[in-house]
Amino acid sequence: MKKRLMITVLIPAWFLFLFSFTVFAQQGSVSGKITDAVGNPVGKASVGVKGTSTGTTANDQGEFILNNIAGSRVTLVITAVGFEKQELKVLLEGGKSEKLNVSLAANVNTEDEVVVTGVFDKRKKMESSIAITTIGTQQLDRIVPVSSVEMLKYVPGVFVNSSRGEVETALYSRGMSLSSGYYYVSMQEDGLPVLAFSGFTIASTSINPDGFLRADATIAKVEAVRGGTASILGANAPGGIFNYVSKTGSSRFAGEVRTRFGLEGDGKNPYYRLDANFGGPLSKDKSWTYNIGGFYRRADGAKYPGYTLNYGGQLKGNIVKKYKSGSLKLWVKWLNDHTSPFEFTPTIGFSNPKPAGSFTNSSSVLIQDVQFNVPASATGGLNIDYDTKNVRHYKDNAAGFNWEQDLGKGWTLNNAFKYSKKEIESNSTQIVFPFAINTPTFYGVLGQLGGGGPPRFGTYSFYDNATGNELASVTWAPGPNGFVFTLNKNTLPGANVQPASVFYTPNPYVSFDVKEVMDQLTLTKKLKNMSFTAGGFIAASATERYAMIPSAQSFSTIEDKPRLVGIRYVPLGPPGTPTYQITSPQGIANYGGAGVYYNYGKTTQSALFFGHNWQISDKLNLDWGGRYENFAIKARFYSPRVLPNTKGPDNDTLTLYNNRVRGANAEKSFDKTLGTFSYSIGLNYKVSNSLAFYGRYSEGRKSPDLSFYFDFSNQEQTSNIDPEAQTTQQFELGVKLKKEKLNLFVTPFLSILKNVPNFQVFQNPDVTYYSPPRKYQKTHTAGVEIEANYAFTKNFSVRAAGVIQTFKADEYYIYLARTNGPADDTLVVYSGNKTDNIAPLMFNITPTYSNSRFYASLNWQYMGKRWANVANAFQMPSYHAFDLNLGWTFSKTVQLSASINNLFNTYGVMGWAAPGGFPAALDIQGFTASALAANPNAVYSTLAIQPRSYFVTATFKF
Repeated sequence: MKKRLMITVLIPAWFLFLFSFTVFAQQGSVSGKITDAVGNPVGKASVGVKGTSTGTTANDQGEFILNNIAGSRVTLVITAVGFEKQELKVLLEGGKSEKLNVSLAANVNTEDEVVVTGVFDKRKKMESSIAITTIGTQQLDRIVPVSSVEMLKYVPGVFVNSSRGEVETALYSRGMSLSSGYYYVSMQEDGLPVLAFSGFTIASTSINPDGFLRADATIAKVEAVRGGTASILGANAPGGIFNYVSKTGSSRFAGEVRTRFGLEGDGKNPYYRLDANFGGPLSKDKSWTYNIGGFYRRADGAKYPGYTLNYGGQLKGNIVKKYKSGSLKLWVKWLNDHTSPFEFTPTIGFSNPKPAGSFTNSSSVLIQDVQFNVPASATGGLNIDYDTKNVRHYKDNAAGFNWEQDLGKGWTLNNAFKYSKKEIESNSTQIVFPFAINTPTFYGVLGQLGGGGPPRFGTYSFYDNATGNELASVTWAPGPNGFVFTLNKNTLPGANVQPASVFYTPNPYVSFDVKEVMDQLTLTKKLKNMSFTAGGFIAASATERYAMIPSAQSFSTIEDKPRLVGIRYVPLGPPGTPTYQITSPQGIANYGGAGVYYNYGKTTQSALFFGHNWQISDKLNLDWGGRYENFAIKARFYSPRVLPNTKGPDNDTLTLYNNRVRGANAEKSFDKTLGTFSYSIGLNYKVSNSLAFYGRYSEGRKSPDLSFYFDFSNQEQTSNIDPEAQTTQQFELGVKLKKEKLNLFVTPFLSILKNVPNFQVFQNPDVTYYSPPRKYQKTHTAGVEIEANYAFTKNFSVRAAGVIQTFKADEYYIYLARTNGPADDTLVVYSGNKTDNIAPLMFNITPTYSNSRFYASLNWQYMGKRWANVANAFQMPSYHAFDLNLGWTFSKTVQLSASINNLFNTYGVMGWAAPGGFPAALDIQGFTASALAANPNAVYSTLAIQPRSYFVTATFKF
């Protein structure tokens, strides 16, 4: 009986063991690489076994490994955002391993993509109630943008002005254009701001995030969120978040090298660039990975000034440790780059603007190659070695970490930390405009009004500083009604721009040093149908600025690559009166300029935020959240003052160029704080897997940052004023449609900007400053953003992104100063006018053809008419611009591409300065329709999109 029982038990157990052994022995594995039709890796693709829960995700290089696959015949299902789903049958008899190379065909549907920017937890676009656009690796690889920010022109509702080149670009989202640059948005790298404060451009000095943001082969994608949750999840940035996401390493070594040669400035000026990116495992178990890459480029610039305008590069790297319950990424960044913004081009025609006279869209008006020293004795303590070849020198040394940790029971912790040290040294000419040599203002700027004594009347000679040939002669004398100017000789070039004039080419020197520490901690609790997110953000910045605006002055001929003009004068008097030299042998005047300005600000931005996401049903999702933010600044500053001096450091009264000596007023300080609260609520209804709707209301607060506290002209004023927050309100609806061939995102929106202070500063007769009563502006913009992709065939698709909008200045007031002092100031009301820098229609349409070897795309950009100023004096005309991109894949490792930017060399105006030369050019809001009617053929100045450029890129992947 016992023996029979043993047999009864052992035989089934034996067969069960054999069956289990057989199944185990037949378990196989599949590995491989996923690419697109032209061989580019497709990162983050999903690979699964059909009918099972077995699956994995490819890394950034498109590589995957899938182990322990049961069965001898399986079907793999491969999906990726932007590509057609593919099913592959694989034989794994005998438990063998199979290696695959998978090529995916492009698909227009991107709504299944998981996004991390602007959401309380990672989620698909179809499930999120935000307006977000993703620019992926494939799109980034096929374009050659002027700057890292210019690629955002493909985002609907975003106005990008890159007319000044790689830096000092401007970006406005949904009509928020009352402040310069990046005031209402957050430019980010891997989830943290590039700069804790927004950045600013004032008084010919700038520190903006675009100076420290370079897109190269290390960037995996860019996520762009307009409005919405940016009020909650962005630091003091209700207008939007633009996040540049870096690549990380994978379980297998992979890399790429791009070499690019170009001809900018309509094919005149050479451009060289090298990009590289490498990544792979660091440990045998491949839980440690690394990625390193960067770029170096050298270019004369689209508007070549006679010396190299752009040179330098960056290096970035990260190490990632992945473990069972989380991951840790350590990263470093080193940027050392030189570049300079372009200046305005003299222009004729308001309805059809073109460069005036002999100027073209590739002409440079920057000062020629010159070096000089401004000694500390002339500046009051700051020794300056000015060299135009240094242009603007940007440095950024940064390091940080990103930690993700699953704490169990639905709790997740995320922490991002960064330390950075940023520097800018600027030797670049600014505010270059024509300046008439027969006006009192010219001699006032020149320092010839006598410094409190009588004007220095006499005969002034203007000569070519290189050859000594006289170009013009002016006698300045007293007259019955003031001054009399007699033009004795005039052969100065540029008479068709402005007669009897030179370029004013001042030499501002600015040095910035910014040290920042920032950290963002987020804790999320997930329940069955909802999640709660709480977090904190803190950024401590120490910003120091030395500036001389200008450090010295120079004057140049009005022509492409202007020549320095030397100036000397003989006072009115008897024969034998000595000659005074106004400019140095280098052609420079007024060493010491306006004197040294100094600012030091210690800012702290701290915030607490909260978000709740509730999946009410399978179709309905609600999210809401709030953010309390505190901005605090402790600052000290001093401004220049005149020191008595008659001879200068060379002890020579006849060399006026070094006799201007400046010191500094007593240091002052102030301490300001401001707290703000913002909130947002959104509802997403997913009708089906192919159709969803959302609605959102957001109210954000924007506190002033360094642009308010560091403005030289109003330093005395702002130190006595409590800061005030601006208010943004945004209503938006969204329709998301995902079909087999169509991907459509339509977003009607209303954006309201209010409580924007117009803080103006004017001069009293005694050269002290005063401010008229503060006025507050309010504007609104309403529109519809459209983003669509449609695949006509497997090989041909069209992408479109654009906005239709209307806008108005609901409340807008400015004071116009007539003469020094408040007695004749005039309040001008522009309420009801159209706001400037907003186009009623702008779009990009990009048809693309691609197959396994070849791709071709043509981007058509349309920029509609925009009002030039709130006075509505005239409209900058609309324009069309085209970029052509072609590529050919020779093998999986070698690709060649060609691009022509601005194919038809369109002169598309993006910015302008008023007629009349310096200083009238600076007052664009004071230029009116009546002034234009009185002089419709006036020459003014413009900034236009970059001239036609040609690029060839060879890419090697391995």
